[in-house]
Amino acid sequence: MAKNKCFLAVDLGAESGRTVVGAFDGSRLKLSETHRFLNQPVRVHGHLHWDVLRQFLEIKNGLAKSCREYGGDLVSLGVDAWGVDFGLLDGQGVLLGNPYHYRDSLTNGMMEEAFRRAPREEIFENTGIQFMQINTLYQLLGLVLRNSTELKAAETLLMTPDLFTYWLAGSRLGERTIASTSQCYDPRSDAWAIRLLEKIGLPTHIFPELVSAGTVIDSLLPEIAEECGGNTLSVVATGGHDTASAVAAVPALGPSDAYLSSGTWSLMGIEAARPVINSKSLEYNFTNEGGVCGTIRLLRNITGLWIVQECRRTWERQGESLSYDAIVQLVQDAAPLSSLIDPDAAIFRVPGDMPGSIRDFCARTGQRVPEGKGAVIRTAMESLALKYRWVFERLEELVGHRLEALRMVGGGIQNRMLNQFTADALKRPVIAGPIEATSAGNVLIQMLAFGEISSLSEGRELIRRSFETETYQPATTDAWDEAYGRFFNLLES
Repeated sequence: MAKNKCFLAVDLGAESGRTVVGAFDGSRLKLSETHRFLNQPVRVHGHLHWDVLRQFLEIKNGLAKSCREYGGDLVSLGVDAWGVDFGLLDGQGVLLGNPYHYRDSLTNGMMEEAFRRAPREEIFENTGIQFMQINTLYQLLGLVLRNSTELKAAETLLMTPDLFTYWLAGSRLGERTIASTSQCYDPRSDAWAIRLLEKIGLPTHIFPELVSAGTVIDSLLPEIAEECGGNTLSVVATGGHDTASAVAAVPALGPSDAYLSSGTWSLMGIEAARPVINSKSLEYNFTNEGGVCGTIRLLRNITGLWIVQECRRTWERQGESLSYDAIVQLVQDAAPLSSLIDPDAAIFRVPGDMPGSIRDFCARTGQRVPEGKGAVIRTAMESLALKYRWVFERLEELVGHRLEALRMVGGGIQNRMLNQFTADALKRPVIAGPIEATSAGNVLIQMLAFGEISSLSEGRELIRRSFETETYQPATTDAWDEAYGRFFNLLES
């Protein structure tokens, strides 16, 4: 029997990282997690930073464990991560300082400053990207206005997955899907938006050469290979943005389907052949991010399960640790569709007393204030499902036809209650799975690079054969329609 060919996905999330081996037997793909670690930001002198050296140590730990277990079957590895954040390197390739966390105050007021330098419409016309304070564009402008010595000394900017790829393989390159999250990239010209960046006052020499997902970069650096067991794996530029990798692994994704990558962030969209940059996509604040195999991910970023996660952390700090099973029971006991929030409101962006923020929002908007823990979480989850409906309807308007189903992937689909809420709110079937879509998509791109599959559609068929899905049918839509009317008025006001 032929041995499996194995590919290592390094998948970095905003809360945790993992190394996952995808073993392909010629018919099915099996994923096995070899290492998992916390990804905790560190606050220093009032600023929030990523601990990238700790992350790199953990990546090497995962690589070593994978090499010990899978040995010569391992073909390659690829790194994916969250969007917008970056490291700055000097001329010798040395990291200049600790990369900022996207939730740091560095970007406060920077969108407004950018609009003074270039109109909002011009920025969107040149990038097609959703306006979010966290974007790389505003982080860089914040560094400019702070007269950052690190930025002045920088020769290269590398987005988070590109930074780790450089440390593993030694090449300072940018992968297109992660570059597209920055709001510094033009999806029409498939290049950095140099003229716009110059107009805003950003240094443009720091932006690296771009490569496509599926490019074989090089072999592991000798010292990394020796440290991690001696395997000389190839390093592949996979779908560097975790959502690009996740969407690659959405099974049976067709033109009448929307997708939702569910986790700390929720990203809902459709796969398009070309960017949709017009007055409506600008008005609705949609984004045109690069997908794998030359596709465009027309989507909207939505604050996802971050709000629920922050509620749990708040209660843990107060001495009460609640399992998700306990939370589900509390939610079931709470009154349905009572109070609503806009998950994307500014009050919910920052860490802190999230239950208090939810109550404050409801009080300020003249609603019943949720008191118990179950009522607080139910408010967050039902409101998230209603925000999904708002985005879903905007998508239908942008593409000009009815969307028949929502395909959900990612760790967030383990929240089966939210999956059902979503089906009820949308009045469409929700097909959930696979959970580990990001790792699966990361592996698929590596398999494409080495000819194990010949196309994205073949890869998605492999995912369909390899992983189970669960379908949620809509119910109780009258109550959700009434709640959506209240939610829509809340957004309008």
